[in-house]
Amino acid sequence: MARRSVVFLVFDGTKMLDVTGPAEVFAEANAAGAGYVIRYVSPSGEAVDTSVGIRLPVDGAAGDVVEPDTVVVAGGEVLIRRGVPVELVEAIQALWPRARRLVSICTGSFALAAAGVLDGRRATTHWKQAPRLARGYPSVEVVPDAIFVEDAGVFTSAGVSAGMDLALALVEQDYGADLARSVARSLVMFMQRPGGQSQFSAPLEVRRPGTPALREVVDVVAAQPALDHSAAALAARVGVSARHLARLFASELGTTPARFVEQVRLDHAKALLDAGHGVARAAKLAGFGSAETMRRVFVARFGASPSEYRARFGSTRG
Repeated sequence: MARRSVVFLVFDGTKMLDVTGPAEVFAEANAAGAGYVIRYVSPSGEAVDTSVGIRLPVDGAAGDVVEPDTVVVAGGEVLIRRGVPVELVEAIQALWPRARRLVSICTGSFALAAAGVLDGRRATTHWKQAPRLARGYPSVEVVPDAIFVEDAGVFTSAGVSAGMDLALALVEQDYGADLARSVARSLVMFMQRPGGQSQFSAPLEVRRPGTPALREVVDVVAAQPALDHSAAALAARVGVSARHLARLFASELGTTPARFVEQVRLDHAKALLDAGHGVARAAKLAGFGSAETMRRVFVARFGASPSEYRARFGSTRG
């Protein structure tokens, strides 16, 4: 097997699982016959303090790395709270031109964006931080519901465990599906996780609209999702035209009335399923009309049926 250098770039505040999760995938691949050489570096060459309080030793400084094949930039809440350190930006800019692949895990995408790597590219990050990435770096095409995204040799992944999904995909790219499948079985992983990030995300949080008519519409949909919330019905409720209501939704909430209603109903249905309600009951209370209608929407949005969603998220107890 060809030898391939995988370099993890870490920093103070690095989320430990963003490093150890993908690293375990590469290490397991080696046990199955791959040829990864795994190294850990920091911008200064000094050991770093991780998110769990463990001091992580490194093999050297980012500037000392020669001919890296894959560079993996870990994430960490510190990148959101304090911003991306200049030295981390400089380390990425030094490593990127010399690597075949550049990878970020979770909020590591913010470091790539700060370094200019993601300009004009598609990228993802943790669902909670996707809007912040889009606002802070408008030149990046943020894909909020993806588990991971590849664009011209730059790979970005969603939150935490999605880094392991991405690492497995890289193993398959390097050494083929049979070896990757062996790794997936050993680590009890999916070869391809069903659905996107939206099945994990919190209920819709809507900023308070400035227009009274739109506030009234948002409130009634959130409070009573099972009512008739067609565009015409919503517009008639507040005495405006359907076209004007659509403009209000677009300008203040960045969505359409139909999309907003669907998202509220999905969030309501997920909460009902989490609480133990049956699929038919959840469909009725959430306003989908029938279990089949709700099933189609769930599959389209989450890649899973309501029953599958309930089995995954209802409880940790079998």
